[in-house]
Amino acid sequence: MKKLKNGWVEGSVQDLLDLTDADMEYIETRRALSKLLKNRRGKLRLSQVQVAARLHTSQSRVAKMEKADPTVSADLLLQSLFRLGIKRKDVAQVI
Repeated sequence: MKKLKNGWVEGSVQDLLDLTDADMEYIETRRALSKLLKNRRGKLRLSQVQVAARLHTSQSRVAKMEKADPTVSADLLLQSLFRLGIKRKDVAQVI
């Protein structure tokens, strides 16, 4: 973190939150999976409600998955993607 003349501090989110490189990799991976889920839903032209019905969950849970909410596990994101027809190679390309 770099201190500026006006008293402000300049730095990255990683510095501010004291995150390790591994933490950042995990966060970015979850964000990529969430984006893939949202893109898949759009490609299938499904609403969040329709996706929720396919995944046997709620619309609000789908919204949280698409926003990379920290309460949503990476496991749930992956299971949901596979149930919507995404293949492992597709996941590998985004992460």
